[in-house]
Amino acid sequence: MLIGVGLGPGDPELLTLKAIEALKQSDKVYVPGRMAAELVEPYAEPEILDFPMIRDYDTLNDIWKKNADHVANHASNGTVAFGLIGDPNFFSTFTHLKRVMNRYYPEVKISTVPGISSITSFASRTDSEIDSSFTVTDGSDTNHKIALKARHPRQLIDQFSKEGYDEFVFAEKLFSDKETIIKDLNDIPEQGNYFSILYAKKK
Repeated sequence: MLIGVGLGPGDPELLTLKAIEALKQSDKVYVPGRMAAELVEPYAEPEILDFPMIRDYDTLNDIWKKNADHVANHASNGTVAFGLIGDPNFFSTFTHLKRVMNRYYPEVKISTVPGISSITSFASRTDSEIDSSFTVTDGSDTNHKIALKARHPRQLIDQFSKEGYDEFVFAEKLFSDKETIIKDLNDIPEQGNYFSILYAKKK
């Protein structure tokens, strides 16, 4: 099993209890750099894997495959954590590792522990209140959209479909005992509640 563990923005006091528990319980912990290693060291002995910030995708693919092979040696028979700054599902090194693992080692179960992201960290440190729709971009094409408070998910699906989105996930009350996650488009309801989210993706 492989767990992507969000370590937050860099303050050791901003690790979640769930992240700390995942680090403690893992047989092996990998990190992509020294900053992440320092956050992990109070709870586990991390091994740093090289993920260079380069744009040569042939070289990057070779590096990602090499790292995936290395991680799979332990994740195939035990529990491995990959700790990283921020959140493992937003602009993260882990997404590249996960993609390669799914391709070459589909038998390895993969999950994530969310961390405080750079987006929410920025709002906190700069005293920036955001109470309406906003855009996050790294300059690439927009292929994902998230609608909060998705009270009328079917209406949103119709709207997003016209914009070219064709893959949807509906969720309510995440991480609660009433959590609901629906990935089959036909099962997404007409009505959602205040704590609902619709995720849309262009394939």
